[in-house]
Amino acid sequence: MSDIIAKLRDTSFDDLHPNERLKVESDYLRGKLMEDMADRATGAISEDATQLTKFHGFYQQDDRDLRSERRHQKLEPLYSFMVRLRLPGGLVTPEQWLTLDDVARRYANGTLRITTRQTFQYHGVFKENLRSHLQAVNQAMIDTIAACGDVNRNVICTANPYRSRAHREVYDLAHAISTRLLPRTRAYHEIFLGEERVAGGEEEQEPLYTRHYLPRKFKVAIAIPPENDVDLFAHDLGFIAHVEAGEIQGYNVCIGGGMGMTHGEPSTFPRLSDVIGFCRPDQVLDVAEAVLKVQRDNGDRHDRKHARLKYTVENYGVDWFRTKVERHLGSALKAARDFHFDGNGDRYGWYQGEDGAWHYGLFVQNGRLADTKGGMQLLSGMREITKVHAGDIVLTTNQNLIITNVSADKRHEIEALLDRYCMTRNISPLRKASMACVAFPTCGLAMAESERYLPSLIDKLEDVMHEVGLEQDAINVRMTGCPNGCARPYLAEIGFVGKALGRYNLYLGGNPSGERLNRLYKENIDEPTIMNELTTLLQRYAEERNPGEPFGDFVIRAGVIAETTAGRHFHDAPA
Repeated sequence: MSDIIAKLRDTSFDDLHPNERLKVESDYLRGKLMEDMADRATGAISEDATQLTKFHGFYQQDDRDLRSERRHQKLEPLYSFMVRLRLPGGLVTPEQWLTLDDVARRYANGTLRITTRQTFQYHGVFKENLRSHLQAVNQAMIDTIAACGDVNRNVICTANPYRSRAHREVYDLAHAISTRLLPRTRAYHEIFLGEERVAGGEEEQEPLYTRHYLPRKFKVAIAIPPENDVDLFAHDLGFIAHVEAGEIQGYNVCIGGGMGMTHGEPSTFPRLSDVIGFCRPDQVLDVAEAVLKVQRDNGDRHDRKHARLKYTVENYGVDWFRTKVERHLGSALKAARDFHFDGNGDRYGWYQGEDGAWHYGLFVQNGRLADTKGGMQLLSGMREITKVHAGDIVLTTNQNLIITNVSADKRHEIEALLDRYCMTRNISPLRKASMACVAFPTCGLAMAESERYLPSLIDKLEDVMHEVGLEQDAINVRMTGCPNGCARPYLAEIGFVGKALGRYNLYLGGNPSGERLNRLYKENIDEPTIMNELTTLLQRYAEERNPGEPFGDFVIRAGVIAETTAGRHFHDAPA
């Protein structure tokens, strides 16, 4: 047990954030969840229970579109839960897919949504359906443990383990890290799966996390250059594979990334991670645990807005953090190896892996698998594809999916189903490079629309792109309904962050490889202003860009926006 965690036992909770007392007194995340779930007088659960359910992978929400109407009718809000799966590396079998599809229609709102953490989440799961939902998922050998909360979240990696031996290795590593950093409490199994509680051994329930768990969430990503599809530098901990002759020789270790901030509070900011050294493949699990322990023992437990690892690194310095990690390891990290990233997007259409098998990258707009009237029938189409497909399905961190291991004689059958269900028609490079968070109507933090609005804004931007001759350009566009950064908008060449209904902050200057933060260009603007500003900039870009110059690089070179050199300078006034 660390000295710092030991001291927490003697610290007055009055000096800490209220969640710290809640975690310690929760009986290892049990609290009164059993009683709250049994209460059918309300569709909601208590505030304390709401905080604890996050550790078990779901959030309480309500339909914000119906709030006023239900208030007028003297009804409580229409409460439901968002349920997120723990799915390291994002792979599901066809059999699992069909189960998850069935669960969506029986217990949720009839859609599946791919998240930016390479997993699925469900919306509209009512309290009376929650246990049945979790138990059905469990029958498919999947759970939701630690998909949210102050613990290590779903571990992500460069998509598709079937592309090469290196890809399979990082997929297996994602699973190994997830297992190593998984909470040990049996609360989830007892409360939601019906497991009997075994008396004794309470002190050993959380040997890694202790009763205190982490100050805030912890996110891990693994990338194989030259692809940075996971946006590696946006995470608390990252591993960059060093591959020689097809074999992974080790990993560069990165610490201190994170996207969230708070409007009007310059002490909060997005940050890119720093490379602190190199480790062998057999050291990765120990390094991951060591980094988590340093954050566990030193992260801010007073102010949750400053509790992420990125602020620990900012407060103490990169060298200090590395020294603490090496002390846990008992040895020094080696010098970092050279690496190069050339993009953070996904592959689309057919391509072959190292062994000659075929894979199909499918664009899923904002990750929402649903059937639209007169349009794409993504949910039905994937249901039929998985019924005949012998390979697996892999989710990506850009909210898309890959149909893997398609034999040459099956390609025609898959293509026919893609065509029958209108799953690939008329998708521009701009739209394929776009991404949005959920926002309204379910996210309680949303200030503006995102998933429901971005497609129509892309329609208008596509018209501008066509007019100025940029219709084949894939400018990276991302939108979130609040500043928490779920769709990683601060890495986008064009980023939108909601301020109020119909109004956004416009950020410019990220790069296509995910290695540079953007910067605020215009604040609190509406759609006409957005279109005026971007039309002018896109016209300039078409006329003045250098050959092969990305839009994010152009706006910096042309003096439109100053480059952000570090997260702490994110809010600096324009140069």
